[in-house]
Amino acid sequence: MAQADNAPDKGTRTRRVDVIVVGAGFAGMYAVYRFREMGKQVAGIEAGSDVGGVWYWNRYPGARCDLMSVDYSYGFSEEVQQEWTWSEQFAAQPEILAYANFVADRLDLRKHFAFDTRVTSAVWDDARRIWRATTDGGETLEAPYCIMATGPLSVPKDPDIPGIGRFRGQLLRAQRWPHEPVDFSGKRVGVIGTGSTGIQIVQTLGKEAGELFVFQRTPSYTLPMRNHDLEPDYVAEMKRHYPAMREAMRNNPTGGTRPVSTRPFFSLPPSQRLQAMEQAWENGGHTFLGSFADLMTNQEANDQVADFVRDKIGKIVKDPETAEALKPRGYPIFARRACLDTEYYETYNRPNVHLVDCLKAPIVEITERGVRTEAGETELDILIFATGYDALTGALLAFDVVGRDGLSLKEKWKSGPVSYLGFMVAGFPNLFAPSGPNGPAALANLITIAEHDVDWIAGAIEYMEENGIETTEATEKAEAAWMELVARLAERSLIRKAKTWWVGSNVKGKPQGLTMFVGGFNKYRDLCAAAADGYAGLSFEKARESAAA
Repeated sequence: MAQADNAPDKGTRTRRVDVIVVGAGFAGMYAVYRFREMGKQVAGIEAGSDVGGVWYWNRYPGARCDLMSVDYSYGFSEEVQQEWTWSEQFAAQPEILAYANFVADRLDLRKHFAFDTRVTSAVWDDARRIWRATTDGGETLEAPYCIMATGPLSVPKDPDIPGIGRFRGQLLRAQRWPHEPVDFSGKRVGVIGTGSTGIQIVQTLGKEAGELFVFQRTPSYTLPMRNHDLEPDYVAEMKRHYPAMREAMRNNPTGGTRPVSTRPFFSLPPSQRLQAMEQAWENGGHTFLGSFADLMTNQEANDQVADFVRDKIGKIVKDPETAEALKPRGYPIFARRACLDTEYYETYNRPNVHLVDCLKAPIVEITERGVRTEAGETELDILIFATGYDALTGALLAFDVVGRDGLSLKEKWKSGPVSYLGFMVAGFPNLFAPSGPNGPAALANLITIAEHDVDWIAGAIEYMEENGIETTEATEKAEAAWMELVARLAERSLIRKAKTWWVGSNVKGKPQGLTMFVGGFNKYRDLCAAAADGYAGLSFEKARESAAA
């Protein structure tokens, strides 16, 4: 969609506003709305041509959210909730993008954004107590507050494989999929990457491609999604009970409506444990994670659930060698992102679908004609990278962010991200990053997190303005205490035992470690509420006129 008439022109050199918002995903859209409703002049900046964030870019075949539609939607606007109707339990990308566009239209948000625009630097001017954000169009925005709503998944990452530039066929990246249709019929198609994105692509293209070659470097556990259309009577019930459901989501560790059990795995006898797992498999979705309380802290319990899923794989996939290669081993189930599928394993029973086990024969290079492993070369017409993102910190480190006394965020985070509450960083006044890398981030419902974080930030700004305060930032002491808590919780979690983008292992040279808050969204919310009671973890500077008086 074209840039709004009253959005800033790229030729403008400098413009002063109250709040800069970087990103037009769900966090950025809500931030623009929230601060506008506070009476602020807001300037949004978005690299894409329209709203939607990751769902604007992710248009690959089979793209679908693995959170239920009722969870993955805004709760702040009763009008939006009542006027929008979801068609499926787990919405596909076109419907999610349509929802984002509906919200932008309904709340008149586009006029505040400059689209097709990237921030090249954001620098704190301590003398004037403002942020100066420079864009690739030559414009500089100035504002006392800067909201980095860049999200945890917005910087795509190519695989670390030699020869990518040599491939003469069609090279496609899942996270930057072309907007025009791609014809796979009769083509030899290769897919590198078998996380949630790769799984969705494979189960879709298995029915379309002439031949499909899946280069599997790390097998993923994936569970049946059991998606279905939403019946009108159920939708009506859901809309009547939205307030209660939203409150339940805010008090749920997942930030969603998924049930959470307090029942330890070994509190049930073996027959009942098996019955519970069978029921979770049949119900689909993330039911498993809500069946037992200790799956991510008790290795023996985790092992038994993993054995159950591996047994299911062996029963679904007809070729024993393929089935064995698809069975994940060497890391706890759910320590990598828990994937949901629609007949992913069944896809390998198709004669045109071939699994290339890269644990047995690793990929050596991309060639002009395809992919060469230690077992030989596979010629391809189309090669797809489904290799994920430089997650959590990638978007915030993609351009220069410079705080007080010339401190760059890249320098501050050279050993890994540190912050207070996940969204404030010591040394960076009036800078806020909702859904930041040290909060629940990718471990809970991102829209619930985004709404919570933006509301907290708005409350802090209201407090500042009511008390004549110009700047705030996290204290070094509060930041250190928060990171100590994050580390202490991570030490008890089995998540740290897998090599995933959750711990940074998918990016060469990136600091390793589980830096997300694994204590659950409800506990995170409680800690943030306590932090807002007096703001003891923040340092404040009064407006200069007040200080002089």
